[in-house]
Amino acid sequence: MGTLYVAIASFGGGIVSALLGWISSGENFVARKFASSVLRALIAGGAFATAYSVASGVATGMDIAIAFGAGAGIDALGHRVAKIK
Repeated sequence: MGTLYVAIASFGGGIVSALLGWISSGENFVARKFASSVLRALIAGGAFATAYSVASGVATGMDIAIAFGAGAGIDALGHRVAKIK
C-alpha cells in the first residue's frame, strides 16, 4: 500500500506543479501542454513507485512528501527542457 501512496504523491506533485504554472502564466488553458504534464507526472509516479518498492516498501510521511516534491520537480524540469528545444 505504501508504494501506491508514493506513486499517487508523485503524480499529484506533477499535477499541482502544472496547475500552478498555468495559473501563474496568465495564459489561456492549453490542453496539449497540460496533457504533456500529465504524462510526465504518470512517468514520475511509476518511476518513484518502482524505485520505492525496490528500496524499502514502508511509506512514512516524509517519503510521501519527498515523492510529491520530486513529482513537481520532474514536471518543472520537463517544461524547462521543452523550452530549450
